[in-house]
Amino acid sequence: MMSGRQKAYTYLKDTVLTDPGMQGEFLSEQMIADRIGISRTPIREALLLLAAEDLVSLVPKRGAYIAPLSGREIAELMEMRALLERYAAERAIARGAAPVAEMGRILDEQAALRGDGKAKEFIEADHRFHATLVAAAGNSLMTKQYDALRSRQVRAGVTALYRADGRQEEVCVEHRRILEALAAERADLACAAIDEHIAATRRILAEG
Repeated sequence: MMSGRQKAYTYLKDTVLTDPGMQGEFLSEQMIADRIGISRTPIREALLLLAAEDLVSLVPKRGAYIAPLSGREIAELMEMRALLERYAAERAIARGAAPVAEMGRILDEQAALRGDGKAKEFIEADHRFHATLVAAAGNSLMTKQYDALRSRQVRAGVTALYRADGRQEEVCVEHRRILEALAAERADLACAAIDEHIAATRRILAEG
């Protein structure tokens, strides 16, 4: 059973911090406590953990501030994703462990989520698609590092969807190219497809 602190931490990281609409907003301990039905003490503890991860800034007498992703943060996020995902594609193919079937199922789920009101669910599936590839590299430390990017990745992805009409369709096409390269055991093509996919999202976010 989750402790109050863990419940608050999970709710904040998976629900609140992944919402682009919360960028630039302050969080009230009481508001969060009322929303998930626990006392303010575990909320405060969870916010301290998130502050240690640079996901929120604690401002005296104001609360926890969720800063919008900066240009530098976006660039670093995309750079880290590219490094991990490219390596994972090369390693998974070399091991004969590319999770083509599982990634294909996730892509089908993602394609079914296209449409208004499904942006967050669509990007959650996006993260699972890429995380499945990273896990296939067989490096547990790398998998944990990639999982740590999740809240920033989801927030950036949802923001990109809102900024670019037709982005959901483009994402599915880009994912299909990655999947086809993995199925063909072509690490060079898989890495190129990953680069193109990440560059497209980065370009949309940079244009703001």
